[in-house]
Amino acid sequence: MSAQPDHLPAAPAAPAPRAAARLLARIHAEPPERAARWLPAFERDWAKALDDSRQTYDLSPLHHMVRTWRVRLDSAPVVDAFVATGPDDEDGIDLAELTGTDR
Repeated sequence: MSAQPDHLPAAPAAPAPRAAARLLARIHAEPPERAARWLPAFERDWAKALDDSRQTYDLSPLHHMVRTWRVRLDSAPVVDAFVATGPDDEDGIDLAELTGTDR
């Protein structure tokens, strides 16, 4: 009996070659305050993934970074809609009350 799995999950498909450039264009198309925040973060993540790929001769860090940013950009409108509705936090507990520092 072997401890090896019978099958391995399929690896996600590699992003298109210009996927990072398309993400960068999407960031530039965002409202200016969001683009100003996201652009340096994207460039930092891209530089780190590129450096990791160069050191390991593996494109996985770049693919992972592109997938992560695609999800971030795709979910931004949903997050904006949620925040715009004024999320109900009536059932929450005040952190000061929880930690006992409200006295």
